[in-house]
Amino acid sequence: MTDDMKAIDLFCGVGGLTHGFFRKGIDVVAGIDNDGSCKYAYEKNNAATFVQKDIAEVKASEIEELFDGARIRILMGCAPCQPFSTLNRKRRTGRAQDKNWEPLERFASLIREVKPEIVSMENVKDLADTKKYPIFKRFLKALEDCDYYVSYRVVDAAGYGVPQRRRRLVLLASRLGPISLLPETHGPEEFVTVRDKISSLARIAEGQTSSKDALHRASKLSALNKKRIIATPKNGGSATSWPAHLLPDCYKESSGDSYKVTVYGRMRWDTPSPTITTHCTTLGTGRYGHPTQNRAISLREAALLQSFPKGYDFGIKGHVSATKIARHIGNAVPVGLGEIIAATIKAHASKFSVLD
Repeated sequence: MTDDMKAIDLFCGVGGLTHGFFRKGIDVVAGIDNDGSCKYAYEKNNAATFVQKDIAEVKASEIEELFDGARIRILMGCAPCQPFSTLNRKRRTGRAQDKNWEPLERFASLIREVKPEIVSMENVKDLADTKKYPIFKRFLKALEDCDYYVSYRVVDAAGYGVPQRRRRLVLLASRLGPISLLPETHGPEEFVTVRDKISSLARIAEGQTSSKDALHRASKLSALNKKRIIATPKNGGSATSWPAHLLPDCYKESSGDSYKVTVYGRMRWDTPSPTITTHCTTLGTGRYGHPTQNRAISLREAALLQSFPKGYDFGIKGHVSATKIARHIGNAVPVGLGEIIAATIKAHASKFSVLD
């Protein structure tokens, strides 16, 4: 770690982005989040302080105090993405919609007030469409007004060695000079796969927890869902192979054809996983069936597919519930993507000769 460079992680969650920076030797002095259930994992795994506070209540003076004279100050974060989902955009208009954009607005305000040397933001890919989301256009204007060099693009985390197809918007801004995310490190032939990350884990049944790893636990299935997963062909199968009596009523309509492929399916061994979400350990919410075992993926498997190291302690032993941990894992920035962002920033600082 160098005292010359310090970072603060807004909307830090359990520390996926922070841990990527930690692994690359950048000192993240604090993570800020309004969800107190993230505190245990964040502080347990990262040499950083967890500050439980809503972003609307965070003052510029607090941020400046946390930076404590660092020469390179990095303000980073992933504002909650729910306001930008297609469903929420349709449901919310006017003031209700504006209120859901407040976290990103406050992020921009803190940038204006603190003017950190470097800014990093990761968010849902659709936010890059400034016509649909004028909030992002305003965010870019705030950076421009503060004399930042800005670059952003939508990337797939699989292109950086994360064993998951996860397309996200990554923005970098610097007052030091031009900055852009390092190029992809993995092409399709080099992608890290589901097999690479989880095939060595102990075999468990639905509703079972490994005796050697408390996080390697699979959700209990209903009697009907047991029949469904058994009827789903191994290694990438879907509901298209089910007999009619196993299909939900909505699947029997022509409009339900897409669900047969995207929901209740199994992962494939030799490709990256689908995007890990907050419901990733529930069979009926996506292609979260284990490739060969008759169950949904476990919490440990979800964490590994999010590129958390195997020793990352989420607090499953008496600190945090399994339901919350699933949400924490799904909401996190993949650690591997955090490492790439951190490596980009270190190379950028070195290029402009601002570090000893």
